[in-house]
Amino acid sequence: MNTKNHVWRRAALVLVLAVAGCTYSTDEPAPSSSSPSPFASLEDQVQLFMNEGAVAAVVQIRWPGGEWSHAYGVRDLDSKSSAQPADRVEVASVTKTMTAVAVLKLVDDHLIGLDDPVNDVIPGFTTALKPPGPITVRQLLSHTSGIPEVNDALPHDVDFRPALTQTLTMERGLQLAGTLPWASDDVGSFKYSNTNYLALGLLVQALRHKPYVQIIQEEVFAPLGLKHTTLSRVDPHEDGLLHGYATLRSERIDTTDNTFAVGNPAGGAVSTMEDLNLLMAGIFQGRAVSPAALQEMVTRPSFGPYGLGVWEHGDGCSAKWRLEGRGSFWGYQTVAVSSEDGRYQAAMTVTTPPMPTEFEDPSTQDKRDYLNGRIESTLNEALDRICKPAS
Repeated sequence: MNTKNHVWRRAALVLVLAVAGCTYSTDEPAPSSSSPSPFASLEDQVQLFMNEGAVAAVVQIRWPGGEWSHAYGVRDLDSKSSAQPADRVEVASVTKTMTAVAVLKLVDDHLIGLDDPVNDVIPGFTTALKPPGPITVRQLLSHTSGIPEVNDALPHDVDFRPALTQTLTMERGLQLAGTLPWASDDVGSFKYSNTNYLALGLLVQALRHKPYVQIIQEEVFAPLGLKHTTLSRVDPHEDGLLHGYATLRSERIDTTDNTFAVGNPAGGAVSTMEDLNLLMAGIFQGRAVSPAALQEMVTRPSFGPYGLGVWEHGDGCSAKWRLEGRGSFWGYQTVAVSSEDGRYQAAMTVTTPPMPTEFEDPSTQDKRDYLNGRIESTLNEALDRICKPAS
């Protein structure tokens, strides 16, 4: 289940996290670096994750002319079959980057403008949510609409199992968020909310006159070569799937069934690290949207660290930003990073140690935020070691 990002706390954690470096091996030639072994520190950090109880970790790094992939741990705690680099996993809010591409394609096709209001375009938007004024496409994409967070309106029962068996549709998500107040003072300021992207999924459907899942397949997954990515339900018993876990009163529960998030434009994608890197490369190499739309995507409309569907992070090889998708489910933490010029990508997912949900133990959210920050820091440090300024 999606959880809200604690943005500023996470940013502070990333600033103080560092990893030290040593060896690496791959079939591809590595870029030259001041260190002869640019991926050793990454492997050391992943080993720390495993020592701390992570079930699995999968990582892929891409650079001009090369690629490095590795998997650690096991797919699940019952069969204990070894995790593989091509295994699929629920990538949570990295889905928002995919949805942002579909929305920017609407803009490219002149079906709507970034600064056009959506109040009367998205079905049920005004009646379900009662916005305090006109809300634009840009505000939804950048989390500056002030829209209430749907997760705050979901049941917070310690026994979370019934909630996982019911799909949260986009329409139902807007109705639930509409039970919470939408303060006019929040409009225009960065306030992360999954409801923004539920609304954007409905916008895409309304303007394309097709189901959201079909649109994202036709306009994002297929053109960018994402052959192992889906927003449909995945059989939790299939091979090649990383299993996530939570605990309920100390009992381990397998949470791999993605029924809750099926079709969810805010967090429903199941993917591989290779596909996430293909996604980010396709976007930032200019093969997903127009140059004008891409420039809007990487421009922050507020003081927050978020553009249109992507987080921003400093680039050790460039005066520009790196762009990121970040995802958090109870059992998984995923980060996908790309240089702004699309030459370098890195993606990692970690299946977390089985932990209680925040409904049973509020400190769990801090633990997930900390882990996600360490993954982000590790990937960016690895890219800093191998990157070269563009000529």
